[in-house]
Amino acid sequence: MIANDTLLQRAIPSSGEQVPVVGLGTWKTFDAGGDAAQRDALGEVLRRFVDGGGSLVDSSPMYGSAEEVVGELVERLALRDRLLLATKVWTEGEREGASEIERSFRRLRTATIDLLQVHNLVDLPTQLPTIRREKESGRVRYVGVSHYHRRAYAEVANVLRQEPLDFLQINYSPFEPEAERELLPLASDRGVAVIVNRPFGSGALGRLGAPQLPAVARDLGATSWAQLVLLWILANPAVTCVIPATADPAHAAENIEAARLPIPDEEQRRAIARALG
Repeated sequence: MIANDTLLQRAIPSSGEQVPVVGLGTWKTFDAGGDAAQRDALGEVLRRFVDGGGSLVDSSPMYGSAEEVVGELVERLALRDRLLLATKVWTEGEREGASEIERSFRRLRTATIDLLQVHNLVDLPTQLPTIRREKESGRVRYVGVSHYHRRAYAEVANVLRQEPLDFLQINYSPFEPEAERELLPLASDRGVAVIVNRPFGSGALGRLGAPQLPAVARDLGATSWAQLVLLWILANPAVTCVIPATADPAHAAENIEAARLPIPDEEQRRAIARALG
């Protein structure tokens, strides 16, 4: 099956804005510090991601120098108008939260942060109102929360029920499917966009080695295990965007290409899961 000419996009429920379904994460991969050669290589990752049609780039002040690296590269490559920049706040106290947010603006070299999320729900009663004030001022476009561990899913569900949000970022993959039991249906019911982090199961994909691709890959036009995993995730209609992280330009191009492949049906999705073991 041949890839589509058009990149698949899905709507942010709170606004109707369309977002390409494959984004770019920066955890570990963009923590390049002052290494000029590594920054140049990451510039190629970002360029190929955008050339492929991608737009959502997610970072965090907890990711070492990632925010700073993203900001410098986006400015150097003049890509700001083509990107949806997302980051997080992860601290306690109103003053501390406001200071961390200001540092994110400076590091990202932007006057507007598209999505600002309370990471791990830390001090949510304080940080969420701060982000909402930033949204009211026009400096932040969307408000969200994020988490990465299933132990917190009940708490995340309560937040979804109680708070009006634009986005939820959560881990979800064939290796960590628990979010589909409650969180993804609840987000859909509440009109909350979902960003999927850790799509490759925190290294689980790499531990497969290099087994031969299953027959379902040929049926879908997928050329890698990474594409198959991304397609499995995107087969859940509650998912708005999935953000694989990479420091490899070829992998960035390969990942975004998954957004041009057909979405698996249920039988194909089960076949992918079986092949992953």
